[in-house]
Amino acid sequence: MLSIAFAEDNPVNRNTFMHKVQHYNELSVLFAAVNGHDCLEQLKGLPLSRHPLVVFVDLEMPELDGIQTIQIAKSLYPHIHFIVLTVFDDEEKIFEAIRAGAGGYLLKDESAGAIRSAIASVLDYGGAPMSPAIARKAMDMLGKSQISNEAALNEKEVNAMLSQREKEILQHTIHGLDAKRIAETLNISVLTVRKHIANIYQRLHVNSKAQVMHLAHERKWFK
Repeated sequence: MLSIAFAEDNPVNRNTFMHKVQHYNELSVLFAAVNGHDCLEQLKGLPLSRHPLVVFVDLEMPELDGIQTIQIAKSLYPHIHFIVLTVFDDEEKIFEAIRAGAGGYLLKDESAGAIRSAIASVLDYGGAPMSPAIARKAMDMLGKSQISNEAALNEKEVNAMLSQREKEILQHTIHGLDAKRIAETLNISVLTVRKHIANIYQRLHVNSKAQVMHLAHERKWFK
């Protein structure tokens, strides 16, 4: 059983989320917090053995917003994965959420399957699930940022380091495709794609989709 939780102040959105995750018997919702303070209080009241593996967090909540909630909770519970689930797709919100410690960023209109895939991504492969529209904005945002990485590899070094299949998957990842869409494009299993992504991260010395997209844009890989 995979334990999850979520924080959302809108009762309609809470019911919608519950309806989506109820499609999967292996998911157990530990609590549904009504705001950031409530989320932190409910986490504090749980023994370590009963902490949720993943917490979905809305951004716009009264008393304590989603970004503040993630920032505080991540410092107290670094073992828990926090995924933003919101209607906001502007660059500043994405950047703030990533800085706060969010492990993924999904729009609220994502399907039940996308939510389940996001859980698998962060738990099984340390991925950073993002809605395709968010991935594109994140790439644009990181390309504009002043973050530098002197140790970043150039395209020739990347080509020498990765297999042909890994280069194909990296290319699709850079262009915002998730594991399921890459699998469909290349006619291979999602599990195989995720294994390749884990290998790519290890070889490029990155640990998130946002990082690899930033390096790809900065170094103009596969242009």
